[in-house]
Formats: sequence, structure tokens, C-alpha cells
Amino acid sequence: EGLNLLVGAPKLGKSWLCLGLGLAVASGGRALGKIEVEQGDVLYAALEDTPRRLQSRLTSVLGRDPAPARLNITTALSRGGQAIELLDGWLDDHPQARLVIVDTLAKVRPPADGRQSVYEGDYAAIGALKALADQRGVCVLVVHHTRKAAADDVIDEVSGSTGITGAADGIIVAKRARNTAEAVLSVTGRDIAEAEYGMSWWAERCQWTLTD
Repeated sequence: EGLNLLVGAPKLGKSWLCLGLGLAVASGGRALGKIEVEQGDVLYAALEDTPRRLQSRLTSVLGRDPAPARLNITTALSRGGQAIELLDGWLDDHPQARLVIVDTLAKVRPPADGRQSVYEGDYAAIGALKALADQRGVCVLVVHHTRKAAADDVIDEVSGSTGITGAADGIIVAKRARNTAEAVLSVTGRDIAEAEYGMSWWAERCQWTLTD
């Protein structure tokens, strides 16, 4: 519950990870192949994808099985306050919702305001989504990118100012070496003990699974 960031380099497989999480919660199955989850309605705002690409991905994961009825997918969402209003309206219509995924932050944040500092702009962009998550008691998972420069602390690799990480309740940073099937999730947050988890890409079913 709360506002959580899923952060990683481009083309790492974050969207596949989001789709897998959405399917698990919507069906009441196991997330990442191991974690039992409580079933609930899910909204996956896949804002960098097309309907055709999403249909292809669902087929890759599910085969001939139908998508769970409680999984709702959209490829379009407004920016700023309008996005919050649309998400709020969807939550009104789905009182049993448990998860809202916004992929990516750049697609919903309002245009830069010259009167604000970079920090203020970043904090406001995340703060509005956090307020929605807190008011509704759901998990809002927002996908974001890492910066190019490496850092000793993975939190410092999140693109943007500390306004983004400071406003989030939880931060998940995914790292994957190119041309490998292995990745590491570094997790930290307000109510979460810092930890790292191994993750493996199951190419036959296009799914990420936990390895430890």
C-alpha cells in the first residue's frame, strides 16, 4: 500500500515485470512465481505500449488462457491533475482495487513549471500519486528510469532529484547485466527492511521469477 517506484534502465524488462504483477493480483495467483497475493482489481496503464503489443505480450504469458477479468489495461492517460482525476474515477468504480500501475512516470507528470525548482517539480509529480494511494489504501506502482551514472547507493541512481525518491513510500531498483537472464531487485522504503532479491527471466513464458 502506498506510492512505490519500480526503477531500472531502459529495455531491462520492467514492463514484463509489471504485466506479471498485474496478472498475479488480478487472478489471485503468485507474483514472481513465489509470492502469494490477495486477489483484487488491477489497472495497468501501459503508456509506452500499443494495444497490439500488449495483446501479443498477454498471449506470450498466458498462451490460450484468457486474461483475468479483474485486469484492466489502458494505453492512454492524461497528465498531471487530469491523470489523478481519471485514476480516482477508476478507483470509484472498482472499490476492491488493490493495484494501480503507471508505466511510466514521464507520461503522466505535468509539464515543467518555471516557477518551481527541479526538486519541487519532482516532489509534486510523485506527491499527487502518493496522496491518491494513501487516500484509497491501494498500491500505486510507478515505473521510472535510472540515470546513466552509477552510484554507490542504488537510490542515487534514480533519475531526477531527491524529490522523487523522498516522496515515495517504497523504492525497487532493478539491475540486469545485458545479455543475461539474471537480475537483482534492491528494495527499500519507509516500512520495508532493506533487502536484495535475485530474479531470473523465464524466456519460455516471458516471466520474471524470484530465485531466492
